Amino acid sequence: MRNPPQDESKIESTARLLGRVRDGDEAARERLVSRYLPLIRRWAHGRLPNYARDISDTDDLVQVALLRALNRVEDFVPRHEGAFLAYLRSIVLNSVRDELRRVARRPGRGQLSDEHPASGLSLVEQAIGREALEAYETALSKLATDHQEAVIMRIEFGCTYREIADAVGKPTANAARMTVSRALIRLAEEIDDHRP
Repeated sequence: MRNPPQDESKIESTARLLGRVRDGDEAARERLVSRYLPLIRRWAHGRLPNYARDISDTDDLVQVALLRALNRVEDFVPRHEGAFLAYLRSIVLNSVRDELRRVARRPGRGQLSDEHPASGLSLVEQAIGREALEAYETALSKLATDHQEAVIMRIEFGCTYREIADAVGKPTANAARMTVSRALIRLAEEIDDHRP
């Protein structure tokens, strides 16, 4: 059973919006920001540990990363609909890592107040553990690109299988479900292969 076609006038593809942004269309730029900012914020929530938050927080990093991506839109080549989301995720993840390195180099960090307990771990790291997060990221990087994007969209962004199908070029939501299942099995194998 096929989903009904979406009205092109209501939903514009990311690739088309990116093309319009390249042509200097500010309305297209704003549509991309409104489309991706909530998704990226939700994904990034808790990735910056409390101790690293001073004048910047996760929301700041997300906004800067999105603007950075849009300012370099000429360098981005959309292979398919989900590629831009994966691109944004990598920019935000790199921004978080850069911020952690910057904080680690800063001499004489003061203690945070009791109102903001100091913790060396982000909320994500607290939930699954630093080693598990590192193992996940390493294993994820070894998957094929379409499998990486399928896992990221389903697990990290909570996208529906229909959204994943559209993004990675699968004909149906069920085909996307199978891609995600295979990718998760491969991911688990990669993680198991690297355990001590």
